[in-house]
Amino acid sequence: MTEQDLVSIVMPTFDCEAYIVEAIKSVKAQTYMNWELLIVDDCSSDATESVVCKMIADDARIKYMRNPKRLGAAESRNKALSMAKGRWIAFLDSDDLWFPDKLNSQIKFMTDHGYHFSYHKYYVIDEEGNSLNTIVGGMEKVGVFGMYSCCWPGCLTVIYDREFVGLVQVASIERNNDSAIWLDVVRKCPCYLLNMPLAYYRHRKGSLTPSSAWKKVLAHYPLFRVGAKMNPVMAWIMVGVNILGSIYKKVFYVKTVRELATT
Repeated sequence: MTEQDLVSIVMPTFDCEAYIVEAIKSVKAQTYMNWELLIVDDCSSDATESVVCKMIADDARIKYMRNPKRLGAAESRNKALSMAKGRWIAFLDSDDLWFPDKLNSQIKFMTDHGYHFSYHKYYVIDEEGNSLNTIVGGMEKVGVFGMYSCCWPGCLTVIYDREFVGLVQVASIERNNDSAIWLDVVRKCPCYLLNMPLAYYRHRKGSLTPSSAWKKVLAHYPLFRVGAKMNPVMAWIMVGVNILGSIYKKVFYVKTVRELATT
């Protein structure tokens, strides 16, 4: 493999000692082996640092960095993105999991078709790793309006071509900062769906994802007002469009499956 084949995996973390070992193991189990894992610890108060350092001692592909003070997920992602050396940029939050063939399948999909930005389906599990019998998909091709209308990719599913897209740095917003990245990238190239599930998204009660519908609505305003630099009126209009887009996605692309392998 050449240096261009390198995949840089961005993993921000905070107080995730209960899950990060599994997440790292899912990266180390990849059949595609030319990767670097950039873990940015946002001043965890639990044992995240110690459990990670034990795991990475024998693998130079894993880099661990600890912020000197709390910076938030957006700044932590920015830090990893600025340090990334790979052609391909992938994302995995420290409580989610990849299937072993995720990188190999997705990069082959992109190189075979000449795509620069892609995502795939994923299953949903609970905090203990039990199946919630849910699979999440999306549209085959997402352009600028489509991405602004709805956050189609799950963060753990995205890969983009850094050589084509360039360095991405996003505004420091508390929620939906991953969506801000997709809004930036999609202006340079559309996002294509690999129509197969390749990851587990862990649904956690204590995550930053808002629980109530109204809070989810309010969380989208900073995405458009600050992240996309829209004026207040247009930002609120896009919040409304996003509500409709999210309903459309839930109705047509979030499916219940009866039998689903769990972790």
